[in-house]
Amino acid sequence: MLNDCMKKRDVVLFIITVIFVYIIYRVIMTSLLLSSPIVKQDDLINNSQVSAEKLYDESWRTVKKNYIDSTYNSQNWSVWRERYKNKLKTDEDARVAIETMLASLDDIYTRFLSKTEYAEQYNSIDSHITGIGVNIMNKSGQTVVYSVIEGTPAQKSDIRANDIIMYVDGVNVSGLDISKVAEKVRGLEGSIVTLKIKRGKEIITKKIVREKIEIKSVESSIKGNNIGYIKIKSFIGSNTASEFVSALKNIDSTKGLILDLRGNTGGLLANAVIVANLFISEGKIVSIVSKNGKRHDITAQSKVPLVTKPTVVLVDESSASASEILSGALKDNKKAVLVGNKTFGKGLVQQIVPLPNGTGINITIAKYLTPNGTDINKKGIEPDYKVKYTFADMIKKNDTQLKKAEEVLDKMCSN
Repeated sequence: MLNDCMKKRDVVLFIITVIFVYIIYRVIMTSLLLSSPIVKQDDLINNSQVSAEKLYDESWRTVKKNYIDSTYNSQNWSVWRERYKNKLKTDEDARVAIETMLASLDDIYTRFLSKTEYAEQYNSIDSHITGIGVNIMNKSGQTVVYSVIEGTPAQKSDIRANDIIMYVDGVNVSGLDISKVAEKVRGLEGSIVTLKIKRGKEIITKKIVREKIEIKSVESSIKGNNIGYIKIKSFIGSNTASEFVSALKNIDSTKGLILDLRGNTGGLLANAVIVANLFISEGKIVSIVSKNGKRHDITAQSKVPLVTKPTVVLVDESSASASEILSGALKDNKKAVLVGNKTFGKGLVQQIVPLPNGTGINITIAKYLTPNGTDINKKGIEPDYKVKYTFADMIKKNDTQLKKAEEVLDKMCSN
């Protein structure tokens, strides 16, 4: 997928370009108070211990300073500062009070992070978790395994796709939020988790030792008819952009590219910007609008695009945030055709702010626009070719969207 004439000099120029894009990103994001993805986790955790009231006040001030909506959902934010004065004694008191305060913003993305949740955020950025290595989804209230990561404890214990997790350590997880189930499955390295699963009519109990699992966010392969395929599963890992470059090298000889962003709920904005810059040689990639209404245009930095062959991007209703930044940039700049379902519609930018006691707040500080100036928040991006892909199709391994992408790409390559 890289230009055929790319020599050593081009490789050096490419590396310089990526570094330059990242520097530009850092400058813009610093002005927006965004956390830097290359700062070590220990530097981002505030382990100072304060009282429950002090933690609440720190949270209040963080929102006051950074939240994108200066009306705070049409309310007097100062009222909240005194709401719980002399009433908070424990960390649990503080958590309940902070969550109640944040709920008044009516913003599902602005939320308090407990010590455990805050640590998990940066485990993801460091591209590892401690668990068993399964990807799960909620299907009609049931926790279904939709894939098992190769070489992990789950695979070694013969956990399979389509297994239904019924109990985790004796706790019935039916109807439980998928994030809560994931939290129960994860744990300390070397500890044991007991799963009771349903496989067809059979009920099976598995005792699995948790391990540290390195997360690869990009995978690649070559499909029939000489089509390159790259799936970016998440933009959260600090290695995502470099993994994508390696994937491009793996499919260098193919005639076209299918870029799969289905199920990718987002991650670091920098990753989306860098990947987009590989396709786009000039013009806007994304615009960031901050609290004061100031607009920052992030533009392409490379003089020559490194990916030049026909590209189809697969999207669905779970493609969100950074996935929408990339797909929106490629669509608006006419660098790719979109196939699948309308994307999720998350056009907001969050900052993770560390708070005392090892906690933090994930807070909305800006919104973004696609290169054409489109605000996709709560609207999503419509694909050029809308194709359904049902749960029944998935069970039958009949990927209707991928088949359509291959068909569209074949036509693009023949023109």
